[in-house]
Amino acid sequence: MDIVRVISKKPFEPGLLLLILILLATSPLYVPEYTVVLLTSIIMYIIITVSWTMFSGPTGYISLAPAAFFGIGVYSSALLGFVLPLPVVIGMGSLAGFCLALIVGALTLRLRGIYFVMFTLGLVELLLHFILWWEVNITGTTGRVVPTVANTTVYYIMLLIFAILMLTTYFIRNSKFGLALQSIGEFEEAAAHRGINVNALKTIIFAISALFMGAAGAIMATRWTYIDPKIAFNPLLSFMPVLMAIFGGIRYLYGPIIGAAFFAYVEEFLITRFPYHYMLIFGIIMVVAILYMPDGLVGLIQKLWKRASGETDEGT
Repeated sequence: MDIVRVISKKPFEPGLLLLILILLATSPLYVPEYTVVLLTSIIMYIIITVSWTMFSGPTGYISLAPAAFFGIGVYSSALLGFVLPLPVVIGMGSLAGFCLALIVGALTLRLRGIYFVMFTLGLVELLLHFILWWEVNITGTTGRVVPTVANTTVYYIMLLIFAILMLTTYFIRNSKFGLALQSIGEFEEAAAHRGINVNALKTIIFAISALFMGAAGAIMATRWTYIDPKIAFNPLLSFMPVLMAIFGGIRYLYGPIIGAAFFAYVEEFLITRFPYHYMLIFGIIMVVAILYMPDGLVGLIQKLWKRASGETDEGT
């Protein structure tokens, strides 16, 4: 049986998730505001990473489009933030990400391997340069002002999106759709022969993952107050989720969370102290992780635990 199925059925996972959510929900009561802002950024990266893993983990399709869906959410907030209530704006941002992914998935998820990877990366660049051209040549401006929201409000909304995302991910993994996605990743032709509508299923999960990225972009935009295409569609937001998921352990439910939290904190630390070298340090960490931790940090911890348990058993 695939290890993802084994781990996802362990009964402690819902309880552990609930404990984490309680700790995060109460943290603004006893931590300084700067920590709340940092936690907001960390949760944002977790949402993008877990959303990416929801689709790319079981199917094996490497998508570099997270920045496109996140950026659509950012621009939804910039365009609608002054005329609609915040919950409606977030809903519109998530809907925009969902619809864009639905269209892109229906057109391109027949592609495989490097062709799909290159197309998703090209989608980010296409949206970036199209909106930049539109603003410069049509509206006569570059960038937009976004209505601001209190840091605590942004934090709690981001936390709510994270909670809904984790519940969605958990139920998908433990449903027939999760089994179908795994079968697609293991042998797509065999899955199709068994009656699974592989293209429809891939497209739907791709769109669901983009929905959460769009929602995260819509609320995060209120933290930045001013955005432009290069901020909204930053290609780094397409590569970071991949690195975070691999580092944490893409095959495990909590692996992407651990990887995203670690890298988001390290990024904040390195940018403030080594602003010109932090990407080089990131690269070194990833090379070491790929060479010596093929199953990520969670996989390494499990191997060490099993080894320690085996030695204990032998001693008894």
